[in-house]
Amino acid sequence: MNKKLAAALSGGAVLVLTLSGCSDDSDNKVNDWAKKVCDQVQPQLQKIANANAAIQQQTADNSKPADVQQTDSAAFQQISQAYKELGTAVESAGPPPVDDGETTQKEAVKELNASSTAYANLKTKVDALDTKDQAEFADGLKGIADELNKISTSGDQALKKLQSGEVGSAMAKQKGCQKPTASAPPASAPSAPEPAPSKSAAPSASASEKA
Repeated sequence: MNKKLAAALSGGAVLVLTLSGCSDDSDNKVNDWAKKVCDQVQPQLQKIANANAAIQQQTADNSKPADVQQTDSAAFQQISQAYKELGTAVESAGPPPVDDGETTQKEAVKELNASSTAYANLKTKVDALDTKDQAEFADGLKGIADELNKISTSGDQALKKLQSGEVGSAMAKQKGCQKPTASAPPASAPSAPEPAPSKSAAPSASASEKA
């Protein structure tokens, strides 16, 4: 019953993982800015990856509604907090030293904070589902998955802009902004993998296929 939710989550929960390429064109100021942001980003990306993995583990057809509710609620809370911290990281780094950097930064922070609020709202909705009626609970999860798809596919233009051009190239070179490996079980999270540069833009596609 949780498969649709897991598929939606793996399809777009980590909007900030759209970085690719390893250009050396960025100047030192841009690189310094990217390092300041990415050093704070990695722990939050790890939290999101682990939350995603937790939901993936509750995709069996015989999963108990109460277990699914508890897992999903905790995962959405974790993702909400991670996005809030990501917004704080981008805000505290100051505007990137590029043309229109202040506007780009403000829009990215606004979007990250909006994502944090959206996932907090999903947690509230999961908590409100009736786990005693399995059919009703499954219908509720479908509705939440639909909302999750909307969160994942809309409103990411500001982040894309932040991750384009000089700034995007500089961030892509930073280990902290590269995609982490989710732990399984989530409690024992490994550190980020060594820098085999991944050109994968989106979170694990295989997770979607499983779902």
